[in-house]
Amino acid sequence: MEFIKLLHSDLIVSRLCFGGCPMGGYGWGLVEESALIRSVQAALDNEVNFFDTADIYGVGQSELTLGKALKENRSKAVIATKFGVRIENGKTFYDNSPEWIIHAVEESLRRLNTDYIDLYQLHYRDNHTEFETIIETLDLLKSKGYIRYFGLSNLILKDIPEIHKYADCFVSFQDEYSLACRKNEKDILELSNQLNLTPITWGSLGQGILTGKYDINVSFSKEDRRSRLTYSNFHGEGLLNNLKIVEVMKLIASESGKPLPSIAIRFILDNLSSSVVIAGVKNEEQLLTNISAMDWKLTKEQINTLLQISEVTYEQ
Repeated sequence: MEFIKLLHSDLIVSRLCFGGCPMGGYGWGLVEESALIRSVQAALDNEVNFFDTADIYGVGQSELTLGKALKENRSKAVIATKFGVRIENGKTFYDNSPEWIIHAVEESLRRLNTDYIDLYQLHYRDNHTEFETIIETLDLLKSKGYIRYFGLSNLILKDIPEIHKYADCFVSFQDEYSLACRKNEKDILELSNQLNLTPITWGSLGQGILTGKYDINVSFSKEDRRSRLTYSNFHGEGLLNNLKIVEVMKLIASESGKPLPSIAIRFILDNLSSSVVIAGVKNEEQLLTNISAMDWKLTKEQINTLLQISEVTYEQ
């Protein structure tokens, strides 16, 4: 396993992070709690110690399942969760108010069955709560021992001036990045350099398109979020471009003797130095496939080939 120390912290985490969105049990096809619990134990057995979730995943179900799965192994895990998204009366909206943050962390602690959260991340800005107010609230929670460190998610470059003077308060930021979605690449590099934060990628397998399991005839039930056109990796030109990327990945997989998901993960680890990759997990088989991305490197030639084939997606 490969490990990294998150900047401005003493958190030493595996560069492969167990993604908890499928744990929410919504929008990713069939998910069984027993399989998820076995996967968490298998992760710990294979030195994956970093687990990422959010209070909104399954409206709390992901946190409940992760808390149940870790049980006595809480001290072996670094738990990251998120706040800032609310659902009320069937409507989803962002809320960074102190009142909501305090309520959200208390509920996350209860669901996770823990008395502290290692990394508490602002999921989305609500665009009206002052950033200074958010920091003051997080500092209060830290002083109470509820959280250890703060993280950011889904930043944009225009956030830099406001965040810059508080950058040392944070240890990481998350953004979408994969061979199927390189549109944020320049922003990630600039945010990482200017704010001196550890980048963490989500959507690292392109919501599954980079696993090689799908072809031109891919379709999902209406209960699966990927059936929606907003998940462009599986529709129209996005799908066609991604299938071209997958064909190149297959050649590299054959050369390296590695499964396709490990090629997708390894690309990020090698192309974004000092990064952490979140990969969602539904069962132990997926977890072990993801782990096969660790402790080796793509060649420069292979990386360049992947950069070239994914350039058309990047430019869109």
